[in-house]
Amino acid sequence: MTVFEIIKKDRPSLASQEAEGPRTGLLKTTHGTVKTPVFMPVGTRGAVKGTMPQQLREAGSQIVLANTFHLMLKPGVETIEKCGGLHKFMAWDGPILTDSGGFQVFSLSTINSTDDSGTEFASPYDGTKIKLDAAGATEIQNKLGADIIMCFDQCPAFDAEPKEQQKAVERTIKWAKICKDVHSNSKQLLFGIVQGQTDQQLRQDCAKELVKMDFAGYAIGGLSVGEGTEQMLRTVRFTAPLLPEDKPRYLMGVGTPADIIQAVEAGVDMFDCVMPTRNGRNALAFTKDGSIRLRNSAYTDDFRPIDPSCRCLCCTTYTRSAIRHFFNVGEMLGPILLSLHNIVFYHNLMDKIRENIENGTFAGWAAQALQSSAYARA
Repeated sequence: MTVFEIIKKDRPSLASQEAEGPRTGLLKTTHGTVKTPVFMPVGTRGAVKGTMPQQLREAGSQIVLANTFHLMLKPGVETIEKCGGLHKFMAWDGPILTDSGGFQVFSLSTINSTDDSGTEFASPYDGTKIKLDAAGATEIQNKLGADIIMCFDQCPAFDAEPKEQQKAVERTIKWAKICKDVHSNSKQLLFGIVQGQTDQQLRQDCAKELVKMDFAGYAIGGLSVGEGTEQMLRTVRFTAPLLPEDKPRYLMGVGTPADIIQAVEAGVDMFDCVMPTRNGRNALAFTKDGSIRLRNSAYTDDFRPIDPSCRCLCCTTYTRSAIRHFFNVGEMLGPILLSLHNIVFYHNLMDKIRENIENGTFAGWAAQALQSSAYARA
C-alpha cells in the first residue's frame, strides 16, 4: 500500500526560489487518511487541553499528537494497554502521532545524563530514576498503538559546541537503526528524525543515513529552540529537499502561522505546535486582523465576536467582553473558548494553504499573506 500520495505541486514565491515548493498530499494511516499539509493539535498527556474530541473533529482536526515521555510516566503504558490502546484512552478515533520523548529529554537536561546507550533521568513527578533508550521508546510506542510513531533522537541545545552537535547526530543515526530493527507493529508508520541544528553538513549527513534506512516518513527536528527565525527557515529550506519526495515531511514543534506558510513553501507536509492552545489559555486570540489580548481593558465593553469571519463556537456564541470577563474572574470557560477558536484559526489556515496549492495560486497568496496582520507573529 502506498502510504503517501502527492496530489498537486505548486511553485514557491519569487522571494523563496531556493524553496522546493509546496505540495498537497494524502497520508494513509490505520485510522484514516490525512490531507496534507496538515496541522496537528498537541495532546501531550492524552488530551488537547481545554477541548473535547468531538469539538476537535468539528474544528477540522484530522490527526492529533500525544507524547510518549509523559504518557509512560503517567498514567503508564500498562494502564493505557488495559484500556484498549491510546485511541480508546483518548476517546479519539482518528489518527494519532506519538513523539518518542527525545525533545522532552532535551528540555529536562538539568536532570538527565545521556550516553550512547540512552538517557537516564529523574521523573519530574517523584524523582524516580528512569532509563529511556531507542529500543524502549519504540516498544512503548508499539504498545500505545498510535498510527505514526517517532524514532528516539537526541536534540542538543542550539548553542551546543560543534563536537556535541556532531555526537548528537551520530547517536540519532545509531538510535534510528535500533528503532527500525525493534519496531514490531506493522499497523504503525515509523518516522526518522533529522538532527544537526543549523549546521548544513550535519543535516546532510544525518538525512543521508536515515534515507538509507527507508522510513515511512521523515521529520526535521531540533529547531525552534532558540536559533532564531531566519536560521530556522534557512535550515528547513536546506533540509527538506534532502528527504525523499514520495515520503511525508514533518517539521516538529514549529508553528507560528508565518513559519508554517514558509515551511510549506519549502516542501513540508506536517506540523505541530502548542501555540494555539497555550496562547488560548493565556488570553491571546488569533484573528484575521492580527492577534488580540483579551485581558486588555479595551475589550471591557466590546460586544463583537473575537473574529466576525470565524464560525467557531466561540465566535458565534460569545463576545469579546464576555471572554475578557471569564479570564479576569478565573472562569475556566475563557481558556476553553480561546483554545478552540485558535485551533479553528490554524485549521482554516491549512485549508487556505491546500486550496491555493490545488488552484496553483500559492505563490501569490503566500506573498500577500505574509504581509498581512493575520499571520504576523503573536
